[in-house]
Amino acid sequence: MTLLEMSAYYADSAALIRTRIAELRAAERAETDPDAARRLRLRIETLRPLLRETRELAVLTARYYDRSYHKHEKYTL
Repeated sequence: MTLLEMSAYYADSAALIRTRIAELRAAERAETDPDAARRLRLRIETLRPLLRETRELAVLTARYYDRSYHKHEKYTL
């Protein structure tokens, strides 16, 4: 598997995570139990860093061999 192919998988995963976050937000708004709403918020907050990192890796793997691309410092060895 090439890095370009991996970037497509990362982008697809990011879209799935984004969709799940939207579903959880809708469920949180509809929730009447404060404890259940709090658990939904915690789940959303758990997924947000995963979404950010997945997006970053999609860009990094798509442009890894592009000479003009300045790699993300977080993922540079």
